Amino acid sequence: MPINVYTFENSKNNTMSRDETLKNNYNKLCHKLSEQFLEGEEIDLDAILFLIGVQELGVGKKRFKKDEKINLMHVALCKLLEPYGYYKFSHFDADKWPHYDLINELPLLKPGEQSVLVKEAIVQYFLDKNYI
Repeated sequence: MPINVYTFENSKNNTMSRDETLKNNYNKLCHKLSEQFLEGEEIDLDAILFLIGVQELGVGKKRFKKDEKINLMHVALCKLLEPYGYYKFSHFDADKWPHYDLINELPLLKPGEQSVLVKEAIVQYFLDKNYI
């Protein structure tokens, strides 16, 4: 399980909640990605997953088919959930696509809880890359 970077105390009287910190970091990330990739249009979760998938594939600028876009988003989710113990990198195939094995079943989460988990993992991914 990764270290939770969203709960910290600056002093006894100044504690930022995990939710507030996650929201602030996610909004900061969305703004930065929107400026860089969408000329200021608001980026959505699917677009962020696509960007992470492209980053993990490592092929640079390329046009992808619809099924490849879906596969890129799957690669992104596997990469994002790997630190949580749900997936483990397995290998690269002949076309240099990363493959992951499911290690632990994902918990049954409500849609809002799924969103929080994915956003938390996205923020951690970009923190680890020193992007935000």
